[in-house]
Amino acid sequence: MSHDYNTQRKRMALPEYGRNVQKMIDHIKTIENREERNRAALTVIQIMGNLNPGLRDHIDIKHKLWDHLTIISQFELDVDSPYPPPEKEKLLEKPTRVTYKQGEIKYRHYGRVVQMMIGVACDMDQNQDKDYLIVLIANQMKKSSSAWNRGQISDEIIFKDLIDISDNKLTIPEGAKLLDIKELLGPKKKKNQKQGKYPRKKYQGRH
Repeated sequence: MSHDYNTQRKRMALPEYGRNVQKMIDHIKTIENREERNRAALTVIQIMGNLNPGLRDHIDIKHKLWDHLTIISQFELDVDSPYPPPEKEKLLEKPTRVTYKQGEIKYRHYGRVVQMMIGVACDMDQNQDKDYLIVLIANQMKKSSSAWNRGQISDEIIFKDLIDISDNKLTIPEGAKLLDIKELLGPKKKKNQKQGKYPRKKYQGRH
């Protein structure tokens, strides 16, 4: 009896779909009849959608799933996709390294990562994604400041510091509100109720 060990298995391009989907797509590639191959691909697309519910919030879920189908097949599946396949070269090329200033940072209590994120936001075109990122950074700044200050810093100061770090390149989205500090820090861990519930009895020696 042969064993299917993990070390002997083929590496999966998108492991989140599982090995069964990988095997199904490998099988589809062996189907000679094009119509049958197309029907099988549509069935696998439906299965992939059910296995990856996180894509339901994606604007174009069908396009994303067909891209994933192509990637899992290693760009070897010849089917009639309703979308152009992703470019293999772009997926394989390494992303351009983003350079950041390595010098002194403003407001050290916010950390260098926050300053880097602000730099990224400054380079973005003005759109909803940029506004979302600005509020996300401000919430992170509020969370970081709580570790340095016993008293809570007001949202107005957080916004003022963010604009200053950006050298006035960023503007706070209209009506932007930050989360309450309790929401940012999350619920406190409850102490083990079993510990300390009953006082230990002092050792009493024999009289």
